[in-house]
Amino acid sequence: MQIWKRALAKIIKPNILVIGGTGFIGYHLLLEAKRKGWKTTSVSLNKPKKYRFVKGVKYIKVDIYNQNDLKRKIKKNFDYVVNLGGYGSHIPFEKGGDKLFKSHFMGLVNLINVISKAKLKKFIQVGSSEEYGDAKAPQNENSKGSVNSPYAMAKLSCSNFLKILHKTEKYPSTVLRFFLVYGNKQDSNRILPQIIKGCLNNKKFAVTKGDQMRDFCHIKDIIDAIFLTLKSKKANGEILNIGYGKPKKIKFIINYIQKIIGKGKPIFGKLKYRDNENLKLYPNIKKAKSLLGWSPKISLKVGLNSVIKSYR
Repeated sequence: MQIWKRALAKIIKPNILVIGGTGFIGYHLLLEAKRKGWKTTSVSLNKPKKYRFVKGVKYIKVDIYNQNDLKRKIKKNFDYVVNLGGYGSHIPFEKGGDKLFKSHFMGLVNLINVISKAKLKKFIQVGSSEEYGDAKAPQNENSKGSVNSPYAMAKLSCSNFLKILHKTEKYPSTVLRFFLVYGNKQDSNRILPQIIKGCLNNKKFAVTKGDQMRDFCHIKDIIDAIFLTLKSKKANGEILNIGYGKPKKIKFIINYIQKIIGKGKPIFGKLKYRDNENLKLYPNIKKAKSLLGWSPKISLKVGLNSVIKSYR
C-alpha cells in the first residue's frame, strides 16, 4: 500500500496558487515550482513583465479585493496557496492608507472564503518585519511594539486573523515574516537596486545617514524557506521570522557595494529617516531553524556580487 501511495504521489503533481505571482518573490517562487514539475497558477492585478514571465504558469488577472470576480476566476482546488499580494507602502491613513489596509485585510478574507478547503494542505501568508513596529531588536515572534503605518497594521491584522482561524478551525496556515529580501530581477525602486544603479552610473545620489541596522536575506534562501513551510505540519498556526540573522548598517551596505563596483557618489544625510522609523530592525531566526530545519546559505558577499553582476 505504501509503495502504491508513493508511486501515485509521483504522478499527481502538487497544485500551487501564488497571489502576487508577477512580483519579485512570486516570480522566483513560480520558477522553482515549475522546476519541481508542479502545477502553477498566479493571481495578480497585472500581467507579468516580460523579464518575469514564467513559461507554463497560468496567469489570472483579478483583484482579490473583489470577491465576486475572485469567485468567477478561481474555481480549481489547490494543494498550496502562498499570499504575496498587497503593495508595501508607508503612506499615511489620510493619503490612501485606509484603502491599503482594506485591500490587504479584506483581500485575505476573500481568499479564505473563495479558496476550497477540500484539498488545501497549507496557506502561507507573507507578513512583514514592519509588524514589529518599534519593538526592540533582535525581534522575535513574540516581540510587540506600536506599529507605525497602515501597512504595518494591515499585515499585523492579517497575522492575528490567521492565528485565530487556526486555533478555532484548524486552518492550515503559517505566517512568514520576511525582513529585507534581495536578489536578481527585483523592482528598481527597492533599496539595493537603487544603490547599485547609482554606483554603476557613478552619479551623486541622496541617501540617509545610514545608521539603520537592517537584515538582508537572498531570494534563494527565502524560496527554500517557503517550500519547507509548505511541507511542514509543525508550522501550522505559527508565525516565523525569515531573514539572514546578521544585521548590517545601511551605510556599511552602501560602502560595500561602492567598493565592489569601484565607483559611485552617495551623499549621506541628504535624505531624512521616515517618521517613527525603527533604526534597529532585524530578526531572531531560531524558531524557523528549529521548526523548519532551515537556515540561510547565501552570504551577503556572494549574494551582492551576484546581483551586481546581473546589472552590468
